[in-house]
Amino acid sequence: MRWILIFWVFLMSAISYLDRVNISIASSAVQKDFGITDVQMGWVFSAFVWAYALFQAPAGRLADRIGPRLAITLGVLWWSVFTSLTALVPTQAVMALSMLVGVRFVLGMGEAVVYPASNRMVAKWIPTTERGIANGLIFAGVGAGAGVTPPLITYILLNYGWQWSFHACALIGVGAALGWHFLARDVPQGHPFVSAKELAHIEAGIPAADPGAKAKTVVPWSRILGCKDIWFMTLSYFAYGYSAWIFFTWFFRYLSNVRGLDLKASAFYSMLPFIAMAACSPFGGWVADMLTKRYGPRIGRCGIGVVGMAGAAIFIALATQVESARLASFVLACGIGAQYLSQSSYWAVTADVAGGSAGSVSGFMNMGGQIGGAVTAILTPYVAQSLGWTASFMVAAGLCAMGSILWLLVNPAVRLKAD
Repeated sequence: MRWILIFWVFLMSAISYLDRVNISIASSAVQKDFGITDVQMGWVFSAFVWAYALFQAPAGRLADRIGPRLAITLGVLWWSVFTSLTALVPTQAVMALSMLVGVRFVLGMGEAVVYPASNRMVAKWIPTTERGIANGLIFAGVGAGAGVTPPLITYILLNYGWQWSFHACALIGVGAALGWHFLARDVPQGHPFVSAKELAHIEAGIPAADPGAKAKTVVPWSRILGCKDIWFMTLSYFAYGYSAWIFFTWFFRYLSNVRGLDLKASAFYSMLPFIAMAACSPFGGWVADMLTKRYGPRIGRCGIGVVGMAGAAIFIALATQVESARLASFVLACGIGAQYLSQSSYWAVTADVAGGSAGSVSGFMNMGGQIGGAVTAILTPYVAQSLGWTASFMVAAGLCAMGSILWLLVNPAVRLKAD
């Protein structure tokens, strides 16, 4: 049952990225209808990310309080409604741009809950030695959702108009939310589909502090904010988010407008980074679990973080020197793939460190990552206009190198205890 729930979170992870990347694919049509510039479109992109970032920690705390089952159900229904409302903003209204920014901001608030809440579920359902592959599968949904988005949204856009691409995504989200609410429970104890053998396996693999803690007991924010290891992971995840969000916001436009690929070619080649994400995320989690069992979390978790982020820095920097648009797409895909090798390490370590407060801690860390995404949504076009697109990608490469170094400072054996 635990793997069925992980698979369902994988689906909702994919849907969440379908609902956030669709506007990147439809951006040319949206800009044409609304009459807005690239920089103004950057405001629309960043409105979602700022809300998504700012509400990570509160959403994580909410999941710790009310449980991941209800938190995720409400979050998916919320963002589905506002995905559909994106297409209903009147293009000729006096405040059309402000309304579009506002809708995307509120949409980001709803999406903020999905990963902190899923990490809270992982902390209660998944044994420590399986958390790498579990988180790897969850975040494979990022690549799957974002990878499906270019051809799907392009098809709907060309045949039915960009508005229907948002309505279709909203309907998919509602179906996923209802399925999750039926299947999920906050803890494995008492779930009607969990066997005695599976329950014993789960309880044997959860850190000793977890089963004895009261259901609603959480670690105080003062203790979370006073932990230097959480700050190191959060700063590293800022670098991670900055680099990753270039692919979610500007990569499609980069291929079509800068590299000169047509719409269909751009849709195809912009899938490559997301295929790499979907493949490398669970692979990195599997390798991290294997190394953790054999050598401990210092090598298994932190080592993968160091190697993944360093690899991303190297490949992204190399891609700027490639003349061919198609070859550059492959090299950049290698960069984001290397980066996603480390994805599960961030979330597995926060689940191990925080236990029953994994929603709060991972939400705080993810806030750092999404602030990085918000910064790149605005800063990337400014850097590109001033210094060129090579400079934009070199900034991302430099931050990935910094993120790799920060993993060397993390102690994965730290455990936060509630009062």
